[in-house]
Amino acid sequence: MASSPIPVDLFVSKKHPGLIGGDLGFANASGNVTFRVNRQSSPKNKRLFLGSTGNPLISIYRYRNGSWQGFTGEDDQKQCIFRVQRTVNKLTRTELEVFLVGENGEDSASTLKVKGCPFQKSCTIYRGNDVVAQVQIIDKCC
Repeated sequence: MASSPIPVDLFVSKKHPGLIGGDLGFANASGNVTFRVNRQSSPKNKRLFLGSTGNPLISIYRYRNGSWQGFTGEDDQKQCIFRVQRTVNKLTRTELEVFLVGENGEDSASTLKVKGCPFQKSCTIYRGNDVVAQVQIIDKCC
């Protein structure tokens, strides 16, 4: 019997009480920060994706050609696990292709596509034609 994915809502904020200035936090429905992105890391082209305990899970590097690479752990001396290339960069639309890196170090075919609208702060992530994730602003009621 195939298992179905269980949807998980994460709330993204820079203002969560448990965050250090400049960090971006991902909190679960209970309000606990489960992941955070250290935006103040050095060098300037590097971001650390940290777990709830502050341990580095992925280091993400941005390169001058507009691509990013993600490595396990805290530095680029570890195993590369994905590469991202911007394919559309217009004022009202951004699209990215995500390539997972296999054990032999070679890119897979484009695994995921990210299509977003910067002004609406929203994006949709696709695997083939299937939507696997969405990011959108939720308006708060009164």
